[in-house]
Amino acid sequence: MFNYILQGTFTGLIFSLVALGYTLVYGVLRLINFAHSEVLMTGGFAGYFYLHYAMSNQTVVQSVWLSLFFIVTGVIVSGIAGTLVAIAIERFAYRPLRRRNAPKLAYLISAIGASYFLLNLFGKEFGRYPEATTQPFSNHVVVTLWGGQFTMFDFVILVAALLLMVILDFIVSRTKMGRSIRAVAMDAETASLMGVNVNRTIASTFALGGFMGGAAGFFVAINQGISYDMGFKPALLAFTAAVLGGIGNVRGAMIGGVVLGIVMFAPIYWLQQPWMEEVIAFSVLVLILLFRPTGLLGERLGRSA
Repeated sequence: MFNYILQGTFTGLIFSLVALGYTLVYGVLRLINFAHSEVLMTGGFAGYFYLHYAMSNQTVVQSVWLSLFFIVTGVIVSGIAGTLVAIAIERFAYRPLRRRNAPKLAYLISAIGASYFLLNLFGKEFGRYPEATTQPFSNHVVVTLWGGQFTMFDFVILVAALLLMVILDFIVSRTKMGRSIRAVAMDAETASLMGVNVNRTIASTFALGGFMGGAAGFFVAINQGISYDMGFKPALLAFTAAVLGGIGNVRGAMIGGVVLGIVMFAPIYWLQQPWMEEVIAFSVLVLILLFRPTGLLGERLGRSA
């Protein structure tokens, strides 16, 4: 049983990283970025190819310090790739519509168009690499606790995800950029009158969410390999996590991802039907929307922290 809880927790941390992109954009624009799955996919491809060329012919890195170097630089490369794609999506798919005061439906169609453009572009150029041929570390069992196996991959995700979340929470809560983001989330027009550059702030919001999504793509890539459609399911489940935690709430997205992961995986111990994971996840989404549509924490980005 504990092994399923561990698996759900570490999978949920990836959901949390992706959910942060959804919740940041929604908190500022009151819109869902449906192209966020391709941000994750882009980060996964960038991290995969970075490791492939940086590690040359090595299959697994044995040195601890070299492993740490490849993990840190891989997360940075993937995060930067996700950031660049997220900024491009904001610049070309969202900003022109804001200038024209377009209806909300236009943003939805534009985001879906951007998503399909990137999906087909990567599908045509790269296709899929179903296995991760290079690994920045040896994925062995670190410790066994109450029947649950804690692997090196789990340890890396735990440390990296928590570190990224703490940094993001600090940026949103304590920095000038974060104050601008929260101000625009509360009232963009008033923030503009107070001297906040709204366009730059929105672009910064996309960039932060893109970095988190790209970093999540790196972990998916080294665990499962890469594919042009690799971002669809994690992003859809991350959206559920964002709603569960309270969409528009940064800390809610962090908690929502972990809770969703545990709720998805723990019942499989009794059901013994792995295909039920997604059924459980989307059943949770329906129940949340029915009984607590504001989510677990339920605060807007502008009023949290």
